[in-house]
Amino acid sequence: MSAAPSPVETGPRTGSKLVRATFPHADEDKAKSWRLWATTVGVWLGFEAVAAFHPSMIVQFLAAIFAGLTIVRMFIFYHDYLHGAIFRKSTAGKVFMHAVGYYTLNPPSVWKETHDYHHQNNAKMVGAAIGSYPVVTTRIWKILKPADKRAYTIARHPLTIVLAIFTIFGIGMCISPYRRNPKKHWGGPLALVLHFSAIAVLAATLGWRVAFFGYWLPLAISMFAGAYLFYVQHNFPDIILKDRREWDYSFAAVRSSSMFDMHPIMHWFTGNIGYHHVHHLNHKIPFYRLPETMAALPELQDPGRTTFAIADIRACLKLKLWDPKQGKMVGWDAVQ
Repeated sequence: MSAAPSPVETGPRTGSKLVRATFPHADEDKAKSWRLWATTVGVWLGFEAVAAFHPSMIVQFLAAIFAGLTIVRMFIFYHDYLHGAIFRKSTAGKVFMHAVGYYTLNPPSVWKETHDYHHQNNAKMVGAAIGSYPVVTTRIWKILKPADKRAYTIARHPLTIVLAIFTIFGIGMCISPYRRNPKKHWGGPLALVLHFSAIAVLAATLGWRVAFFGYWLPLAISMFAGAYLFYVQHNFPDIILKDRREWDYSFAAVRSSSMFDMHPIMHWFTGNIGYHHVHHLNHKIPFYRLPETMAALPELQDPGRTTFAIADIRACLKLKLWDPKQGKMVGWDAVQ
């Protein structure tokens, strides 16, 4: 990790000034939002048709992967809508976006509550686990009760990410919030009922291959991809975390959120969410304007970065705890 000062600490614009510098990029181009949405839905339907009905299961599997990636992009529309970045005051937009929320097992009440909290408390050392992966310090880890250690270990285990359709979304986004507040989060059980009903109807009417390759597998792939993206956005080798007493919104956006470098095609599938430090600085910026915002502001040119390279994936997944003495994330070996 570089010892050089952060640009957010030393640049001409810091804190709220840096946030205000992003305001010109937060205007929505409504025609573009709808055009991109129509294109995305068209691509998704094309991949879904191949995944559901192609005679070759190999082709079905490959199409399901791309359908799943396109669902990630569809989810970014939903994500931006609930942030108030796109489809503002649009009744049609609300209908489409809420449909995406239930389809992806992300009921609007749950996602907005947890994700808004995440943005307001990004990278705080205590209490920031709502809407994100938990992080504790090496000192706190040593005094945690065995049950808390198990829960923490499971939450950060790679299998939790791979099986996100069950762990993070089925349980974490649908069941647990409903148990916590049934009146507010009744959408969780509804999303699960709709999910399993769709699978049952498709299997009964069109066969198990349509239900599996055309419905369940693309969703499972999208949730796995989304869970991993969310993980590396805030768990990467160059991350810098501060104590709650020293926490600063702009610093957390720029230095505690990553830039995911990827091929332009993958930026398309992931809705530019790889520009995550820009998104955290101002979540009102539509996803299609994040690259231009980064290019326009010198303070955003040096974020911590990650990629899809195997070495980078391993480096991110091995991170488990924050070591204040070393000023970096460390693995289990640091406390063994």
